[in-house]
Amino acid sequence: MATTDTKRPSVLNTILHSLEFRMLGLALVLAIALSLLSPYFLTQRNLFNVMDQSVVIGIVAVGMTFVILTGGIDLSVGAIFGLCGVVLALALKEYPIVLAIPIAVGAGALIGLFSGVLIAIFGLAPFVVTLGVMAIGRSLSFILSGQRSLSGLPPDLQNIVYSSFLGIPANVLFLIALYAAAWLYLTYTKGGRTIYAVGSNAEAARAAGLSTTFYSILPYVVSGALSAVAVTFSLAQIMSADPLAGNQLELDAIAAVVIGGASLYGGRGSIIGTLLGVLIMVMIRNGLNLMGVSPFWQGSAIGSIIILALLAERLINWRSTR
Repeated sequence: MATTDTKRPSVLNTILHSLEFRMLGLALVLAIALSLLSPYFLTQRNLFNVMDQSVVIGIVAVGMTFVILTGGIDLSVGAIFGLCGVVLALALKEYPIVLAIPIAVGAGALIGLFSGVLIAIFGLAPFVVTLGVMAIGRSLSFILSGQRSLSGLPPDLQNIVYSSFLGIPANVLFLIALYAAAWLYLTYTKGGRTIYAVGSNAEAARAAGLSTTFYSILPYVVSGALSAVAVTFSLAQIMSADPLAGNQLELDAIAAVVIGGASLYGGRGSIIGTLLGVLIMVMIRNGLNLMGVSPFWQGSAIGSIIILALLAERLINWRSTR
């Protein structure tokens, strides 16, 4: 009995001092503050808006989490989002939905594979590679779309968003399932542990016999594929594909992951933290809209949040090493 009693406080202490618990507290404080600043924030309609607005950035942020855990970065997610939206719109003109969506997701995965191979096998810098892929993706989006938005999508595409189960929209249910699957993978599988190991110390992971090359490429494939999945839900709502879609999406995804506690140096972070980071990001943007803050100022707010999150991370690391 004495042994059990001594263990319980340590477990509770671990939970209370975990980054995820602190992020949950921050999200609750932010929700309370926004509800006081705007009487519309806690309305049922707006809460559904917050959940709906979390879907696209939340899906992309999962892929970005995988990449950042390896110590990489993916600046191409916004361009892949726009390009795969155009690919999906063109595919829907020739094929049924059940074939068109895998074509678009496959295109996103192939783009991610291209980036991952250049980074993991040829040793190129992730920032430079994904910046180049971003430029290529934007260019191809305009070329394939004919420099215009593509409309006339099949009405049945809307079912993947506007269907519901127990009152919860299908896109929100997909987001929940995706985060559950990503959490299980990163927490309980050898592949998930290898991704953390690559980000912590790639040389040590390689010396331990882990497949560092494969698991350095995989996150970029996942990131590209999920960008395509995200644009599928976006197209199902607006029923048109814009070659400029996803502009600055990479900024939002990186911000959500960093706010969620992931280290840009790799090896540290969690999918639960990313989910909380997404909710915090969306709540801030939603609250700014409710308070009538100009959209032009919102970019400054998000950029400041990224800088403050990085500064907080550096201060925490500095204190822990003293």
